[in-house]
Amino acid sequence: MTPSVGSARSVRPVDTLTRDALTVLQPGFTGTTAPDWLLRRLGEGLSAVGLFGRNVHDPAQLARLTAQLRREREDVLVAVDEEGGDVTRLEVRGGSSFPGNHALGAVDDTALTREVAHELGRRLAGCGINLNWAPSADVNSNPANPVIGVRSFGADPQLVARHTAAYVEGLQSAGVAACTKHFPGHGDTAVDSHHDLPRITVDLATLQERELVPFRAAVAAGTRAVMSAHILLPSLDGDRPATLSPAALHGLLRAPAGEGGLGFDGLIVTDGMEMQAISATYGIERGSVLAIAAGADAICVGGGLADEDTVLRLRDALVGAVRTGELPEERLADAAARVRDLAHWARSAGEGAAPAPGIGLTAARRALRITAGDRPPEPLTTPAYVAAFTPLANIAVGDDTPWGVAAELSRLVPGTATATYTATSAAGTVSLVDDLLAAAGDRRIVAVVRDVHRHPWMTDALHALLAARPDTAVVEMGVPQAPPQGALHIATHGAARVCGQAAAEVLTGREPSHTG
Repeated sequence: MTPSVGSARSVRPVDTLTRDALTVLQPGFTGTTAPDWLLRRLGEGLSAVGLFGRNVHDPAQLARLTAQLRREREDVLVAVDEEGGDVTRLEVRGGSSFPGNHALGAVDDTALTREVAHELGRRLAGCGINLNWAPSADVNSNPANPVIGVRSFGADPQLVARHTAAYVEGLQSAGVAACTKHFPGHGDTAVDSHHDLPRITVDLATLQERELVPFRAAVAAGTRAVMSAHILLPSLDGDRPATLSPAALHGLLRAPAGEGGLGFDGLIVTDGMEMQAISATYGIERGSVLAIAAGADAICVGGGLADEDTVLRLRDALVGAVRTGELPEERLADAAARVRDLAHWARSAGEGAAPAPGIGLTAARRALRITAGDRPPEPLTTPAYVAAFTPLANIAVGDDTPWGVAAELSRLVPGTATATYTATSAAGTVSLVDDLLAAAGDRRIVAVVRDVHRHPWMTDALHALLAARPDTAVVEMGVPQAPPQGALHIATHGAARVCGQAAAEVLTGREPSHTG
């Protein structure tokens, strides 16, 4: 398909091979307007652009940016990593208006999940985004997982499957293509693939019965794209991670159901190629060639490497691999054709049902699980002290997005104060808790934790705090794996802004609780 060029920018002739190599890339860039180099490459064949938090100021600016891209190429795919919940790019500076997957799984109402996904998709479409690198279909079977956690609908494959399907249906009904991830499943890892190559030592039977169940549901629901994971599964391929493995992509994801595969015929997108699991072992050029050869159709890059040089390096690596015979030209052409097919779908997709502006908060309220101690505290009516026990954020979530209950609680109870406590903020647990108690004075304390079961320092600090101040309320905004503690325990199943708002309402007695 010939791009629509809406400016006087000159576009030099590009041969088919080079154009196809550009077509399969999904690069990022810096800034809130498109740089000249990106617009020029769109004219030469680049067919997709990935947006990140650094590219977003507000919806109006984002709509102007995507319109700028479409003036250069009418059918450009504009992608974003907008899961809602903890992983948000659309609301990176204020926190998401939608709870994430774990909260939706806790409610376990597929109609609600479908409605939330549709409203999220409607907002994305309104900003000119037509491809969402979501949902996460990972089964969170390993409680120590440092990168999935609340991004998963849960630990039960059937629950994850039905909500993955509902999410895909809701998102795509708004005209935004879903990219279900992280195939064949990133849930049973204790290593973050942003930093290293995870190894999952399960047999194929377990993979079929657990990890692949939600992906089959996504394919059946019509997901337009699937994102591969940079994980090594020796039972499937002992040498290469799934993103680079023909056995995983061609032999499992593409293979017909009758041959044990998923029969997926849509677009296969890689996870970010600059992640250490690939870049530190194969390099992004070699990794991109191997990924396309293995069956991937689109190369996601730009979360960390966001410049023209990266695009040219990958383009030239793909072209060079075809010319040396390492990468069959017809494989690259097939990948490029699949990208264009998705672009065609995105241009013709409808906008779906009417807006549901309050659905995110409704879902967040329904996801709360509240456990009262022997002496449930009275609702907060005077300023409290919020102690946020803050772990190191994983790269997918990032540290730009605020989380917690302090901001929302301060709106309801002006004068509420807050402070952040980390594993390195004091010499040890005793010092940390002494500092906290001194700062709190005689005010009621609200301790906010995130995945307390994964952080021994947080567990110790919380126990010491509760021993000194048993009237403390505890808000768990991660996976509520640890037993409830405190005079009042609120599990939000995620750290989205609306999750904090829902918890603040309960702390101040403004909303009926869902008692666990």
